[in-house]
Amino acid sequence: MRAMRLHAATQLLRAELLDCRQPRARELLLRVSACGVCRTDLHIVDAELPITRRPLTPGHEIVGTIVAHGPACQRFPIGARVGVPWLGYACGACPFCLSGRENLCDQAQFTGYHRDGGYADFALADERFCLAIPDAYTDAEAAPLLCAGLIGYRALRAAGEARRIGIYGFGAAAHIIAQVAKYEGREIYAFTRPGDRAAQQFALGLGAIWAGDSDRPAPELLDAAIIFAPIGGLVVAALQATNKGATVVCAGIHMSDIPAFAYRHLWGERAIRSIANLTRQDGEEFLALAPRAHVATTVQTYDLDAANRALADLRAGRVIGAAVLIP
Repeated sequence: MRAMRLHAATQLLRAELLDCRQPRARELLLRVSACGVCRTDLHIVDAELPITRRPLTPGHEIVGTIVAHGPACQRFPIGARVGVPWLGYACGACPFCLSGRENLCDQAQFTGYHRDGGYADFALADERFCLAIPDAYTDAEAAPLLCAGLIGYRALRAAGEARRIGIYGFGAAAHIIAQVAKYEGREIYAFTRPGDRAAQQFALGLGAIWAGDSDRPAPELLDAAIIFAPIGGLVVAALQATNKGATVVCAGIHMSDIPAFAYRHLWGERAIRSIANLTRQDGEEFLALAPRAHVATTVQTYDLDAANRALADLRAGRVIGAAVLIP
């Protein structure tokens, strides 16, 4: 099979031909039909996350068809279409797992980070952590739901019952979860890179009632804010933009340092919280909700061999919606 492999941090992925191993125990072998290109992939390639293994095949928004399964597999038949998200394994026995917080498991393994991912023709995955894909979506349309959608969903739930929500960084996750928020009757205020009129128009087209530069204040105080951009300074900006009792949700796996700020910006029972990974329950809930909410993903597709260009476009802010590799 072809695979795009990372051999050293901050270097380009290398196209290689690899042997395709048969699945063991509860593994599924998938023919990859689409794999999203996520900002977490950038953090891995750019060495902003600790190195876990090299060489590595990135990619954790995998949509594929089962072509073989291990002897202990029971959930899905051959030929079924499934998705593989970021959470690839959790132990199931630690206090976090036993309390419904498998996203915090110390033994967790993540797809495209600890385990080879979907920048390839084929991928292996633990069937217990795979998700059924709604029929309403094509392969390319479904791929961003598996991380951008799931992390966005978990972040939106962390915002509680907030009605006016600011979203900082209007990329793949934001463009999905803004549609869910609108479906739930909330108001979205979109904050983009200064001067990014295309992103602002994109947000307005998806139902945001206001869109502007991230260094500008919102037209009114917000009940909550969700930060998708990996910029620590936006935490301070979001605190200043929110009302008393608001929650500022940091939804990325990596963020630059948060600068010092005056206590008055936090006072008034404002709260800052992070979102770490996702659970299988998040996946089941969100993939059932997305078709009901008529969530439509905007995707920009690339050939598998163009993975480096897709990452460069994402890094430079040239992707509207989500980037998706098609083997």
